[in-house]
Amino acid sequence: MAKRPTSGRKNPAKKTPGHRGGTPRPARIPTREQVLEFITENPDSANKREIARAFGLKGQDKIPLKAIIRELENDGLVDRSRGKALHAAGELPPVTVLEITGRDADGEVTARPTNWRSSQKPPQIYVSFRAGETAKPGERILAKLQRQEDGAYSASVMRRLQDTADQILGVYQKVGRDGRVQPVKRGSRREYTVRTEDADGAKSGDLVTIELKNSHGRDARQARIIENLGSVSDPRTVSLISIHDHEIPFEFPEKVIVEAESAKAPDLKTRRDLTHLPFVTIDPRDARDHDDAVFAEKDTNASNEGGHIVWVAIADVAHFIRPGSALDREALKRGNSCYFPDRVVPMLPDVLSGDLCSLHEGVARSCMVVRMVFNASGKKISHEFLRGTIRSAASLTYQDVQDAHEGRTNDKTAPLMANVIEPLYAAYKAVAEARDKRGPLNLDLPEHRVEINDEGHVTSVAFRERIDAHRVIEDFMIQANVSAAETLAKRTIPLLYRIHEPPGMEKTVALHDFLKTIDMSVPKGGTLRPTHFNKLLGEVKDGPFEAMVNEIVLRTQSRAEYSTDNKGHFGLNLTHYAHFTSPIRRYADLIIHRALVTITDLGDDGLSAHDIEVMDKTAETISECERRAMAAERDATDRYVAAYMEDHVGAEFEGRVSGVAKFGLFVKLTETGADGLIPIRSLGYNEYFIFDEKRHKLIGERNGTVYHLGQQVRIRLKEATPVTGGLIFEMLSEGDREKPQARKPGGKKPAGKGAKRKPVHKKRRK
Repeated sequence: MAKRPTSGRKNPAKKTPGHRGGTPRPARIPTREQVLEFITENPDSANKREIARAFGLKGQDKIPLKAIIRELENDGLVDRSRGKALHAAGELPPVTVLEITGRDADGEVTARPTNWRSSQKPPQIYVSFRAGETAKPGERILAKLQRQEDGAYSASVMRRLQDTADQILGVYQKVGRDGRVQPVKRGSRREYTVRTEDADGAKSGDLVTIELKNSHGRDARQARIIENLGSVSDPRTVSLISIHDHEIPFEFPEKVIVEAESAKAPDLKTRRDLTHLPFVTIDPRDARDHDDAVFAEKDTNASNEGGHIVWVAIADVAHFIRPGSALDREALKRGNSCYFPDRVVPMLPDVLSGDLCSLHEGVARSCMVVRMVFNASGKKISHEFLRGTIRSAASLTYQDVQDAHEGRTNDKTAPLMANVIEPLYAAYKAVAEARDKRGPLNLDLPEHRVEINDEGHVTSVAFRERIDAHRVIEDFMIQANVSAAETLAKRTIPLLYRIHEPPGMEKTVALHDFLKTIDMSVPKGGTLRPTHFNKLLGEVKDGPFEAMVNEIVLRTQSRAEYSTDNKGHFGLNLTHYAHFTSPIRRYADLIIHRALVTITDLGDDGLSAHDIEVMDKTAETISECERRAMAAERDATDRYVAAYMEDHVGAEFEGRVSGVAKFGLFVKLTETGADGLIPIRSLGYNEYFIFDEKRHKLIGERNGTVYHLGQQVRIRLKEATPVTGGLIFEMLSEGDREKPQARKPGGKKPAGKGAKRKPVHKKRRK
């Protein structure tokens, strides 16, 4: 809480005793010294609004306050280098980014603030690390600061920042003799100056990477261009913007590259020979790596009549990535690979992810293999893990396999029908039967498919089609993951479970409230199960509420993450689940491989003591990396979609309301799945719309016009902004009708939030 000013007088906002009404006494304007004292004592909350409130200033009384603050800034006594918050020049915020500068004579690690703007010398900062940790000069950290009595600061490390943090991606504009670079990172307001000699020939509108120059004081924003990536209007820059915006590590340090280039395949004689089995890889046609292969056959054991044996082979990444190595540290920092329409940012260098670890057709590869036995009803009755050598008989696409299953074979699939493809589908049919009895959450969510040509231009945007071939591989991978979790759960060794908790109480209550509005319900007593949601989804299928209820059910779910505490997987309706099948692109799977190696005595490259000690921290780190990657991938897709839609401004589309907020409606286009916003101000002239949060509706107060979640609408595209990925629509549909809500006694507006459309006769800003 902000401290009230104390210098020179009592609280300036306090009224005289006995003052109960009438004309309020004018507020006393504070002096420069009093304002500066308040800013110094309240470094976390010193903005204009807080200062005005502290001194009891309202209305016209704020004008002289603004003048005082402006004078203090011009005199260099305060600055606002941390956004809108003001602070005394020479003072440091409680949390800031530091650059390690070295050690003093006593061996203490010292640092300096990276955003120091004062002409004064920065204060001394001493950094404390955890036992056994340190940092080299030049490294950047996010630290919590505490000022000492002698004016120096002690800093405790909150998070290490990636090595490339000094490199910034931005758009260059020529301004006078020099240039300016505006970072593309959302929310960044700081611009950087680039002198002509440091511009490297950049032109206005170029997307560039800059490096901050070693300057201080007024020149702290000086930078030099170190890479020109071409015009920001080039569609191929879209992914780069998302990568930098979300701080995805995209360049491998030299030490990591050296380790990867020096990697050698294992001696295959030490692996169980499975090359006689016709494993195949089945992936999307644009797959960058092949980390899993499958093979299925009938079980000839008389005691398991009608049963199946399914083999799942996974790239043996644990052999190449040893605990504590530079490769291991870099893989953990990345957490997972990030996939964009035009590129991939891999977790591992390409020499590993695209070659030595990848299960290429016709090449012998070491794998972690699980052999699973299912009965005729698809129930898994046993499994076994081993390290083996396979040789992929073919690299197939999902469409290849689906076409072959439906009788449309090609040169690759025709020879594989009898002994590979037909047995796969036979085993899948049984496993799918058991899956349906288990009753996982049946939300079949469509994915965007963005097609890009060789020039980097978006040629189409549509939904990715789901076919049975996808489900074949998905079901077998789930069973392999379950087998890994069950094996490790029997031991005392720490495990990274993939957990998905049931919906929380708040979301469950919101679901109940919403369903009441459409005369539907789910059980109130006890915990909701996936079967309850499936029953609900079945009841609305092909009806007017189908899209709306599907959206609400999705929003009710918790987010999946990694944890050492096994809480089960609600969506899959499983008690044990771990990620085992994608170690090329997920660090969690690599840890599971190491754990399996350790407990099944399959080598000396299993879990290290350090792996076990920091397992909780690892779970937290890779969960955060996953969220970061998902956000970056989603933003890149949004930007590509906006680039595609830019040529369709003014066109009309069919869509469905996918979200309702107090500021407008989110709409998803039926054909492409593109998402955009209809601002509330464009929904009706001189109309006050009430936001009914429980029913996900905007309701017109005057004429009862209603827009609600799931509603089909016709809209027109007004704006498309590829750099931010934003789409703005205008409503063409009239909306439904509902009885207008009357005002409450006393002329108050009805409950709810809303916004009034400005009269049409007012001039718009150009």
